[in-house]
Amino acid sequence: MHHRAPSRRTLLTVTAAAAAAAVTGVTAPIAHAESDDDRDKSLRRLISGMSLEEKVGQLFVMRVYGHSATAPDQADIDSNLKEIGVRTAAELVEKYHVGGVIYFAWAHNTRDPHQIAELSNGIQRAGLAQPTPLPLLISTDQEHGIVCRVGKPATLLPGAMALGAGGSHSDAREAAQIAGAELAAVGIRQNYAPVADVNVNPANPVIGVRSYGSDPQAVAALVAAQVKGYQQAGIAATSKHFPGHGDTAVDSHYGLPTITHTRAQWSELDAPPFRSAIRAGIDSIMTAHIVVPALDPSEDPATLSRPILTGILREELGYDGVVVTDSLGMEGVRTKYGDDRVPVLALKAGVDQLLNPPKLDVAWNAVLKAVQDGELTEARLDESILRILRLKAKLGLFRRPYVTAAGVDRTVGTAAHLAHADRIAEETTTLLLNEGGFLPISRLAHGNVLVVGADPASPSGTTGPPTTTLTQALTELGFTATALSTGITPTAARIDEAVAAAAGKDVVVVGTYNVSATSPQRTLVARLAATGVPVVTIAIRNPYDIAQLSGQRATLAAYSWTDVELRAAVRVLAGHARPQGRLPVPVQRADDPAQVLYPVGHGLSYA
Repeated sequence: MHHRAPSRRTLLTVTAAAAAAAVTGVTAPIAHAESDDDRDKSLRRLISGMSLEEKVGQLFVMRVYGHSATAPDQADIDSNLKEIGVRTAAELVEKYHVGGVIYFAWAHNTRDPHQIAELSNGIQRAGLAQPTPLPLLISTDQEHGIVCRVGKPATLLPGAMALGAGGSHSDAREAAQIAGAELAAVGIRQNYAPVADVNVNPANPVIGVRSYGSDPQAVAALVAAQVKGYQQAGIAATSKHFPGHGDTAVDSHYGLPTITHTRAQWSELDAPPFRSAIRAGIDSIMTAHIVVPALDPSEDPATLSRPILTGILREELGYDGVVVTDSLGMEGVRTKYGDDRVPVLALKAGVDQLLNPPKLDVAWNAVLKAVQDGELTEARLDESILRILRLKAKLGLFRRPYVTAAGVDRTVGTAAHLAHADRIAEETTTLLLNEGGFLPISRLAHGNVLVVGADPASPSGTTGPPTTTLTQALTELGFTATALSTGITPTAARIDEAVAAAAGKDVVVVGTYNVSATSPQRTLVARLAATGVPVVTIAIRNPYDIAQLSGQRATLAAYSWTDVELRAAVRVLAGHARPQGRLPVPVQRADDPAQVLYPVGHGLSYA
């Protein structure tokens, strides 16, 4: 049924009154303005005035290229035309009435805080210029650590496994509050964090350090702490990836993983963090493109599984917030069904938000046709739209859709935030090995340092490279340090160059990155150790590297290669901070995975 939409002025007045909450500042708690029943009545009236096309659009959260909502660079216009059929973010909103936009660094959405804020305002202006004026829910993946879309000068914080190593609930909450406040200041009000997956598989190619650890109860407590921190900042947190992506050997970006946990194992291992998030009042939960036969024998991916999303998440766990899919462009959700079926099946399963389909026109028209053909009812769409609008109202977007330059300056990358990030990072750095008490090194005994190792691309595009960051941090502490990037897969010639460069040095620091049994990084470390120059390794991603290495005098785990964690590792290395982190996952022997080399809780300190 179609109704004539009320005027923009009338609608904004009505929806402002309908807002369940308003954020009075980017770090202020949400204050309830009226009863839930009154809010829902007003929102239902708003929904009843929307066209079917507008309703379909509200369900989609879409990527768009460009730093500006109306005047992106020509290359971004070309990308938008090729992939979406529109030129700009404003045209995306006008044509498809999308309910949300997701920001990516690679889509050139996140150049700097003031640009992001203006992009957000431009998108909101486009939303409020529609026949039914509605603010958009702007989101991103700002997990911190190895997944970060907004970079410096915004504050970068330790990621999940680092926080797991720190073990401090107050630090986790504070990190989320800082992260949330800075996102809110630039107009991003839904963050796809915290990760609630329990990383029980060291070979997991996609989660790893994005998880707080391998203990379900410890993960559950840290998830709850971060949810509370984001709530204090006035933004929506998103626990992911339901029903649990921690025990996979396949990356769902590129394939469809199967979880072999029994129902009892799922309840014991995977469910606790999601239960904890729901108890903490989580605003949105993201689905996983994984098959869990014990939860749904049809072997549909969880994103498309009614038994999992409605039967377990909604009915068994009692969750009535927003359910958002993981990206619909990932292969894990596309292996069994076509791109026209996936969004329809996701809605039938119980999803509310359809995230980033590869071809928006195909997905959008498929949902529209499913309603027109009777496969989906308009009432089913209304159910999801109500949840989405409730969240927008709770976040105060109907009352305050825009952000200000002054708010950016007051909040983003402040000295206080940066100092808190440094302190938290120091408390997460983990000393795994320290033969003969070699660390900390001193300028007098070990003043001449060679830094070699892997230089993976910056998670946010604004930090590193790691060898340079480590070298600069050592130099600032009075050491004479030289950087030599050897890469993730160093060649024999590069290893020879590193060995030659080690001559005359007092110590060699090696940044290691996900060392496997066949990795030439093993040869690099062994050859350097054979020179007689003491070698210190710093695991800049997964802490499991130490099981594959030999000959080093000491090993630190930093859990990420962003500057905040690398600089903290150097302060620990040089004795300007004491190592306090404890392993949140076990490190198993490389030659016998049944044996644990370093257990959960392992971590050395200085005497």
